Amino acid sequence: MRAVVRVVIGLQLMCCVAFGLRAEPLRLVTEAWPPYVYEENGQPTGLDYEITREGLRRLGREMQLQFMPWKRCLLAMQQGQADGILDVFYHPSREASMQFASEPLSDIEFVLFYSRSRPFRYRHIDDLRGLVIGISAGYWYNDDAFRTAQTFRREEGPSHEANIGKLARHRVDLVVNDRRTGMFLANRLGLGRKISYNATPVGQDNLYLALARTAELRTLAQAFSEELRRFKAEPAYAELQARYAESPAPDKAARKNHKQKVKQYKKGLSDARNREMRKYYEEMKQKQEEMMKMREEQGDAQKPITL
Repeated sequence: MRAVVRVVIGLQLMCCVAFGLRAEPLRLVTEAWPPYVYEENGQPTGLDYEITREGLRRLGREMQLQFMPWKRCLLAMQQGQADGILDVFYHPSREASMQFASEPLSDIEFVLFYSRSRPFRYRHIDDLRGLVIGISAGYWYNDDAFRTAQTFRREEGPSHEANIGKLARHRVDLVVNDRRTGMFLANRLGLGRKISYNATPVGQDNLYLALARTAELRTLAQAFSEELRRFKAEPAYAELQARYAESPAPDKAARKNHKQKVKQYKKGLSDARNREMRKYYEEMKQKQEEMMKMREEQGDAQKPITL
């Protein structure tokens, strides 16, 4: 009896995802953080935007994305004014207002950017003593040493672009941001040859899709995670990663790091294509074996019966 109840509940949840949730687009909020999510010619785009849109499309869902400052994004979730938030770091304190899809959209790497006219080599947190570091308002940095150190001063910027501009004008000594984001913004601002970064990261984290805490959206979050895991094994996912790889920085160490990242993306694409080919040949082999078996059975049936 319990097994029957579980099946019925499972079917109801599947129907909820497949049909009931189609009625209205999912209202998502985020702050522009290229190349993961941003606006271009008035339209949302970016690596994680495309990944999320594809995952929801496979589940029969549409999404509406609204850009706003990060603190307002978090407030919108707390006040129930949004169905979800795109590209958010996991932290236990956030579970009160949102539930996270278990599969991450992207892996990010926080690095220290510097002006090429004032090169800076970073190896350890003690190297930052006495410096002014530009940070992003409302952002959570998961590296304990960087977040709690009292040996340097943190200065919040009104936007990621503002931080890059302050760095170019020497108003801060360094800026911490994601590796791909920092180089993307520097190139878009025409500062790509004036800004570089240290390859040694000050922290790593994951970006997630988080949804409001309702039973309906909990089901969607679970289904989205499963669909995202399947998508990551496909060539289309690796192609997206390669397309949004950051432009190489002028610094030698950063260029080397960039080449290694691009090599990883290309290997991922090759591996995904190989998996697709193996799957195709295995299916063809199985079909061939089934056809042979059918022919053998038909041949046996047509043999005359001897007494």
